[in-house]
Amino acid sequence: MGCNARLAKSFEYALVLPLEPKSKYILFSDCHRGSGKANDNFLKDEFIYLAALKYYERRCFTYLELGDGDELWENRSIEKIKETHPHSFETLSRLYYKNRLYIIYGNHDMVKKNASFQKNYCESFYSGQLFCHYPACFGIRFYPSIILKDAFGKKDIYLTHGHQASLMNSTFWKINRFLVRHIWKYLELIGIPDPTSAAKNNTRKEKTEKTLLKWAKNHSVILITGHTHRPMAGTKESPFFNTGSCIHPAGITGIEIENRCITLVKWSLGTRHDQEVYVKREALAETVCVDEYV
Repeated sequence: MGCNARLAKSFEYALVLPLEPKSKYILFSDCHRGSGKANDNFLKDEFIYLAALKYYERRCFTYLELGDGDELWENRSIEKIKETHPHSFETLSRLYYKNRLYIIYGNHDMVKKNASFQKNYCESFYSGQLFCHYPACFGIRFYPSIILKDAFGKKDIYLTHGHQASLMNSTFWKINRFLVRHIWKYLELIGIPDPTSAAKNNTRKEKTEKTLLKWAKNHSVILITGHTHRPMAGTKESPFFNTGSCIHPAGITGIEIENRCITLVKWSLGTRHDQEVYVKREALAETVCVDEYV
């Protein structure tokens, strides 16, 4: 099965959400929430991530996570991840019960499509902040993709993780999981990057992005993915966007969709004149509106 067929199959089972002037979505991907060990890349950015989510929660955005939210190649159990990041899971649960949370699975958390995993994910977890068990996302479903259906019949926005562009990260993902879990997980600790990863290999990254852009053009849709960890803002000529990731040393990146317009944003630490440290939001590129596409 080729890339086109894998993407087509993914969108056969897509969740469809409205894209209207009043719609407000924030898209993050590739958080890779881990178990708190040295290879938990999310730890250093969790404070920024939580500050960003608080901003979007106050402004009534719906949170769409585009895959690899949890690092389930290096870690076998979601319970340890929930114990390590209770504040993040409390926020996600709160959004879920407000009907403002939808999650896509990627290659690193492909097991989320299994019914048995969904049951474990829904179990409550202990909150170190509230000193009690906090209700998890009871009845949550995980999706291969999401389609934002434009209310005015312009371009629809297609959302998925993006691993479908790679045979080894889609069809043969279990082989890559084995290599990461038993080999690259330990070599990463001494500074040797995983050569099979699109996020850590520029050649694979560029090939993946070109494949996804070509698919978006051929199918006349706007496509937004994660997977490569490289933030990308589309243009009128290029209908492909990438959220980036939540594990970059310089901060986290995501995509806001508001009033049918798309903005690539970055959240990072800043310093005021009095040396006070704060979390700041900045747009990385010009906003692109759906109406600009023909």
